[in-house]
Amino acid sequence: MGWDASGARQFRHTFCTISHVTSRPAAAQRLSDLARLRRVRDRIDREYAQPLDVEALARGAHMSAGHLSRQFRLAYGESPYGYLMTRRIERAMALLRRGDLSVTEVCFAVGCSSLGTFSTRFTELVGVPPSTYRGQTARATAGMPSCVAKQVTRPIRNREARVTEPQLA
Repeated sequence: MGWDASGARQFRHTFCTISHVTSRPAAAQRLSDLARLRRVRDRIDREYAQPLDVEALARGAHMSAGHLSRQFRLAYGESPYGYLMTRRIERAMALLRRGDLSVTEVCFAVGCSSLGTFSTRFTELVGVPPSTYRGQTARATAGMPSCVAKQVTRPIRNREARVTEPQLA
């Protein structure tokens, strides 16, 4: 059974009408999801030292954990857990630069419950273990304003670091 010209036109008209009608609610839903994702990100920024998990964040945003994780990654380029750990490590870096707390104290102050997981994640993001960072940074940032030290020592993830291509002569 083939399509005649009027049947094809009718199908195209119906399909385009359905697409047009359904795209408005989809766009509204996307804006609503983005607003909820922004609130989740803001909550992580505020409560990084509290015990947060994806399920709790999802409940607060009235989303399933899977939907939250997928949409958060699409919007911000990393999972909610990855974002939380990055915030914790950034705060840990600031506390370690001060030099008045031990690595263990810093670990618990930023909301991590396992020193091993904290040290592993810190090393992945920063490139050196927290104890090494504490010693190196105290010397490197001595006399530097804290706002400058924060920018200079901010962790760079592997996917964010610029890869330079070798120049062939």
